[in-house]
Amino acid sequence: MNGKIYFASDFHLGIPDKKQSLEREKKLVRWLAMARKDASEIFLMGDLFDFWFEYRTAVPRGYTRLLGMLAEITDSGIPVHLFRGNHDMWAFSYLQEEVGLQLHRDPEFRTLNGKNFYLAHGDGLGPGDQGYKFIKKVFASRFNQWLFRLIHPDLGISMALFWSRKSRNAALQKEKKEEERNLRQINERLVTYSRDLIKQHPDLDYLVYGHYHFPVAASISQKATQVVLGDWITHFTYAVFDGNTLDLKEFS
Repeated sequence: MNGKIYFASDFHLGIPDKKQSLEREKKLVRWLAMARKDASEIFLMGDLFDFWFEYRTAVPRGYTRLLGMLAEITDSGIPVHLFRGNHDMWAFSYLQEEVGLQLHRDPEFRTLNGKNFYLAHGDGLGPGDQGYKFIKKVFASRFNQWLFRLIHPDLGISMALFWSRKSRNAALQKEKKEEERNLRQINERLVTYSRDLIKQHPDLDYLVYGHYHFPVAASISQKATQVVLGDWITHFTYAVFDGNTLDLKEFS
């Protein structure tokens, strides 16, 4: 490795309002500026935006500072990967063609400096949560995406942002009251999924997820460590791999 590898997830830019989103965007840009100094790769593990939809000739307004920084980093030769989450699953070619991001639509196995990684956003994995898994299939439908494109961007994006902010504000209040519930879901869903995966791939060293907004790293076998990255709404956490170990850190 020529440098460190950085992982972060769940930024949800766009909520809860323009002012607070901009403050977090500037903080994210500072983190990217720090990471690029010694990074060989950067992995953004999903939900970069709270809502993102690409029409053929229009994308959501804003995020100029972030997109500019990402373009600078990719132009300098540092790969930046985006694993699409449940809030930015409608990212198609724009971020790849204009910003240089490498888009990933499914979980992946990677070998980094001799360590075996499993990388995924984390939504819909493990037992339970059948309602969400059904909705995800509805949103992933090409026909439904085509239907949404028929709505004028001013109306379609405004509608989506309204509902996204409304649901996220409710979720934020729920998260503040139920951090123990988030940790329980990680243990019940992700740990079960990861342990089943390790049975098929016993050579795994690290399993890295986003989605659950709660930063936690825990050994789940004699060899493997599961790392949930947390979020950039309340925790501002990330993980860095120095070629030997993967550590969770907080950015201030």
